[in-house]
Amino acid sequence: MADFSLDLNEDQQTIKDWVHEFAVNVVRPAAEEWDEREEFPMPIVQEAAKVGLYGWEFMANNMADPTGLTMPIALEELFWGDAGIGLSIFGSGLAAAGIMGNGTPEQVMEWVPQCYGTADNVMLGAFCVSEPDAGSDVSSLRTRAVYDEANDEWVLNGTKAWITNGGIADIHVVVAAVDPELKGRGQASFIVPPGTKGLSMGQKYKKHGIKASHTSEVVLDDVRVPGSCLLGGKEKLDAKLARAREAGRSGEKQPAMATFEATRPSVAAMAVGIARAAYEYSLEYAKERVAFGRPIIMNQSIAFKLADMKMEIDAARLLTHRAAWMASTKKPFVAGEGSMSKLKAGEVAVWVTEQAIQILGGYGYTREYPVERWHRDAKIYTIFEGTSEIQRLVIARNISGLRIE
Repeated sequence: MADFSLDLNEDQQTIKDWVHEFAVNVVRPAAEEWDEREEFPMPIVQEAAKVGLYGWEFMANNMADPTGLTMPIALEELFWGDAGIGLSIFGSGLAAAGIMGNGTPEQVMEWVPQCYGTADNVMLGAFCVSEPDAGSDVSSLRTRAVYDEANDEWVLNGTKAWITNGGIADIHVVVAAVDPELKGRGQASFIVPPGTKGLSMGQKYKKHGIKASHTSEVVLDDVRVPGSCLLGGKEKLDAKLARAREAGRSGEKQPAMATFEATRPSVAAMAVGIARAAYEYSLEYAKERVAFGRPIIMNQSIAFKLADMKMEIDAARLLTHRAAWMASTKKPFVAGEGSMSKLKAGEVAVWVTEQAIQILGGYGYTREYPVERWHRDAKIYTIFEGTSEIQRLVIARNISGLRIE
């Protein structure tokens, strides 16, 4: 039996150093510009594709790590660089995860590479779940998918909201209601291939943070996709719907929930990266900034703040690595461990970045220093992919075994 160790193995350390170098040399210098422009940073994503950081092979290699830690390690380093650019590089991963979580092996092979394209021809993916009236409540989706048997096609209609890469992506993975009466149990996921008629971009959101990441509505107006674009296939869907109707319930996960559960530790790692950036910056600032004749870190009020920041970041990282390891080794989240990691990391990121602003004082509130941007970027981590309230609900239901509302 191998000795227990919390050390990174050689491969993990190599990837950590490699991604950190990219974050230092490519991401950090560009972060302020793309935040101000509020545009998708395609030149940076192309750079990432050239070095192999953006691509399905990178994702596949990371997912193959039996410890599950390579992906959160890489994400923490990249998001230490910048969250808006980081989400632009990893946003396609949500669509890929949606395909891998619900598709057949053949569908995975066909569509996941198309979420990324190649170094010479970068493509993007988008995962479309949320709607204007259904954010946290994914069981109440209004987007409908109706089967046209004569043509073996599915017809999609509806509007999706808050979609990363929405409308600019090549591949859209859309979760829609096939049988609305069954709520979440009557949903399925569909691939909308590049150039499909009827899919368009609605409004592009002007956001508080992560401004380099493209977020918009996706409008589906009589979008027709071949039967082969139903993830998992019709036979599997029909059997699932029949079981749900017969039993009045189904133990199977909603397509959206299966994707979110798998990605929560990764989202947590992003938040840890933002928090660490703010902590490291404010620590150096506190050692150099002199007030009343000595560095401000010599004051307990500042030193204790930094001690708490470091402790909370480490606690969030440990929860994140545990959840990633559990997901990779197929250990069930019996106490909502995936949600714990996302909840803790998101709230730590918001708190740590706020403390960083406080340590820098008036400078921290200006856009000349990056801590205010990190604070803006951190806030979304208590909202998207399940709000903090939803994460607490998941944990409470798991630990109690009761349907807490």
